[in-house]
Amino acid sequence: MKACKKCRRILKKDEIEEMMKENPSIRCPICKSTDLSEDFSGHVIIVDPENSEIAEKLGVTLPGNYALRVR
Repeated sequence: MKACKKCRRILKKDEIEEMMKENPSIRCPICKSTDLSEDFSGHVIIVDPENSEIAEKLGVTLPGNYALRVR
């Protein structure tokens, strides 16, 4: 798994493999950043970002899996 350093979205192994079939340059599907890292900690699943205090603190606007910290 990798996490985006910009928006913290976690990409699972199968998502990464699917992206690599189309293009060797892996981009975050949310913010389009190529700055991804395997070095992250914490994991939160945001289901309803509009009513989530955690989503607000993380700056998350879309449902999904996010890292709490990405290095």
